[in-house]
Amino acid sequence: MTAPRGRPRSEDARRAILRAALELCARDGYQDLTIKSIADTAGVGRQTVYRWWPDKASVLLEALIDVGNEHRAELAPPASADVLGAVELLLRTTFELARKVTGQALVGLMADAQRDPELSKRLQDTVIGPRRAVLRALLQDGVDAGDLTATVPLDLVVDFAFGAMWYRMLSHHAPVDAALAREVTTAIGAMLNTAMPNS
Repeated sequence: MTAPRGRPRSEDARRAILRAALELCARDGYQDLTIKSIADTAGVGRQTVYRWWPDKASVLLEALIDVGNEHRAELAPPASADVLGAVELLLRTTFELARKVTGQALVGLMADAQRDPELSKRLQDTVIGPRRAVLRALLQDGVDAGDLTATVPLDLVVDFAFGAMWYRMLSHHAPVDAALAREVTTAIGAMLNTAMPNS
């Protein structure tokens, strides 16, 4: 999160700005998102936004962190006897948020991060890395409990799971949704020598 600059932030204004940034980005795309449009939609002055964030990327990063915090229970499920059920919940929540709320912001930030190492590190540290770590920990718990077998490197399985989401968000050839979460979870079960229960 960007350190506040100037006066202490109004929490209502902060939330309005973050909500406006995500909604406008989802509607208009990352490239057309401006600080002016964010400020106008949030009902604040541009100087208010710039007082707290240096650019739109920083606004969106904080917005994504807030979304993660709001859905913490689904995005960080505890160890469970039903390992693949916990995996599917994590993926389903992640994919649904990407489809409805965060996708355009994620794609835009990732594109900018290719040319900005500092932004890339912030994105990895605050949004992408923590989600990967949760999935890997769930898989490791399953291996440790004997429910899964690490027949392939777990980091590669994590790449596969989130890679499917990124590929579909970039190519738009198929939806990123609950059905994809189910299919990816089933594939993970096959890769790690187990089977999904019938549903």
